[in-house]
Amino acid sequence: METDETDRVLPFQLQFDKPVASQVKIAEWNPEKDLLAMVTEDSKILLHRFNWQRLWTISPGRNITSLCWRPDGKAIAVGLEDGTIYLHDVENGKLLRSLKSHTVAVVCLNWEEEGQLIRDDSKNSSSYEDRTSRFFPPAPRVPRMPGVVSGDTGFMDDSEDSYRELSNSSYQRFNILCSGDKDGSICFSIFGIFPIGKINIHKFSVPTPFIDKQTPRQILNSSIYKVSLSKDLCRLIVMCSGELNENTESRESQMVKQGMHSLVLDTSIFWKRKSELHQLAQQASNIEDLTEVIRASLSVMCKQWSDAMHTFHEKFDSLSTLIIDHALDSTPQEEFLSLLGGARTSSAVHQFLVNSLGEVGVKRVLKVICGTAKELQRIVLDHLQPAAEIIGFRMGELRGLSRWRARYHGIGLDEMLINNATEKSGMILVQIERFMRVLSSVEQQFSNFFNWLLKCIKLLMQEPSDQLLPYNSELVVIFLKFLYDQDPVKQLLEVDHDIEVDLETMQRVKELVQFGGFSDCEYLQRTLAKEFQQMEDSFKEAFLMPFTTISRKMLCEDLLPLFPLPSSSSSASVSMAIPMSISYYEDASQAVSSNQTCQHSFVDYVCFQVPDEPFSDIANCIGVIRGFTHDLSSSKNGYTSLEAVLLYVPAGYECVDLSLYKSNCLVVKWGICVI
Repeated sequence: METDETDRVLPFQLQFDKPVASQVKIAEWNPEKDLLAMVTEDSKILLHRFNWQRLWTISPGRNITSLCWRPDGKAIAVGLEDGTIYLHDVENGKLLRSLKSHTVAVVCLNWEEEGQLIRDDSKNSSSYEDRTSRFFPPAPRVPRMPGVVSGDTGFMDDSEDSYRELSNSSYQRFNILCSGDKDGSICFSIFGIFPIGKINIHKFSVPTPFIDKQTPRQILNSSIYKVSLSKDLCRLIVMCSGELNENTESRESQMVKQGMHSLVLDTSIFWKRKSELHQLAQQASNIEDLTEVIRASLSVMCKQWSDAMHTFHEKFDSLSTLIIDHALDSTPQEEFLSLLGGARTSSAVHQFLVNSLGEVGVKRVLKVICGTAKELQRIVLDHLQPAAEIIGFRMGELRGLSRWRARYHGIGLDEMLINNATEKSGMILVQIERFMRVLSSVEQQFSNFFNWLLKCIKLLMQEPSDQLLPYNSELVVIFLKFLYDQDPVKQLLEVDHDIEVDLETMQRVKELVQFGGFSDCEYLQRTLAKEFQQMEDSFKEAFLMPFTTISRKMLCEDLLPLFPLPSSSSSASVSMAIPMSISYYEDASQAVSSNQTCQHSFVDYVCFQVPDEPFSDIANCIGVIRGFTHDLSSSKNGYTSLEAVLLYVPAGYECVDLSLYKSNCLVVKWGICVI
């Protein structure tokens, strides 16, 4: 039995009144912890505890336009003016991921997770298991450039697990990050890291049962203000401003004045195929992370080897100058071959070896080149090769899923594209093996050449050379002919270089193709960098198909015009001036349906301030609409179940912000009007 005591509303109490250095324009509470994230006018993000203890402050360096938390409160998404979305770790503010899904300002973000765990056919709660950890050690990290202090590159430290936890979504609830920009585009990312769809409300032919059931319309010159995904992931409500135009050929069609509208989009594909999308996102996002490891490894290796070769040529190019100064008609290779053959040493070579280079110079260059070769081998073994091996395994997993056409063809997992990407991931391992062999051979050749030079310098200076390492004369000849002015290691790290392969070898490769397992006969003609580029392109093509497929399956179901706007008002200024909110709460009258249909156990509430200018007779009011998404089935049967109410704001007050609290209480932030 209810009493007056239970219905009593407790008044709010002021806990803190703390100043900040700059005006706060966005503030969001963490859904799981007593943390408040604030964005200031100077585009800084401040994270405070409820006791006002500041945890960290970060500045992206660009204007921040939106902010939202991940449902579990462990990460925060930040939308920027240039269309970039940053994901930051709640513990230390470190950048976890950067997404470039938009080309203009991201004006709103919404991160929603499913209400229940993924269920299998037997109705038992289950989660997708990533089997990679059974067969492989933890995935490698991006290698750091030597001399760079930890944190300077933006890479995560080895001791930090936030980035790994972000990518490891095996036991996370399925969640979607929605982002809208000021040009009317909405992007969807699974777990906030894997883009799965993009729509533009300009391209929708919108049904308008509240205006005319027969005539579809389009929203032109629209700008999105707020998006909110339902808790069952089946519907997306979009608040946008724009011009509503009839989609008809009649010239008498009139353009409706610009207004604020509410759209309902069908996103039930996320619920119906969440298990399949979960597995796809898990594999694909990790493949993209490992692809970045390979890209960074190749970049670091190319830079280090170029620096080592620069040191070599910086020392040995002076020999060419000495040959010219001594009026000799020969090349450095010919001079060295003459010295190797026992002929009289020319004055240019003698001066170069004894005075210019010297024993110290030889040892220094030898240390640089051999040390760099060892470092490249370490990068390959610790970063490049493990990443490629795990990519191959994950592509094999996706290949198996793509063959289950009944479940995965519907989300765009194309078997032919996945097969091609799987073969490319195997070819990169072949190229890595060849690179290691070439690198080892080049290191051996350089080491042998420098051992011979040390022997020559000792002899020219008439010093004992018994303790020097032995050398192979044949290898010295090979080095002078093929490696002195050529760089096979650098060639393998370049994209724009083609490798010559003899006809006999090509014929053998074509014969091997007949046995099956691969179909590419030209892989030996490509460099390691070129192979990586082709592998990356095949991944993009394979993952673009699910992106396109899901995008096409999200359709606009309904449109509700809310109120007109002054024609002189810009979309940006309007969206920032009118307080709005979208909320979902459980509806006990709605039953939960099967796994293949959406859960209609949530009812939506759209709250907004009615602008004064178009409605002078109902000035200073707040509108609340209930059951917009539920009304879809009712309108098809010829009636409406939509509920709406107007709340009058007391005289002398102005609504600054509003939010629904629990479904039976509207919290309004007031501003006092001073006359």
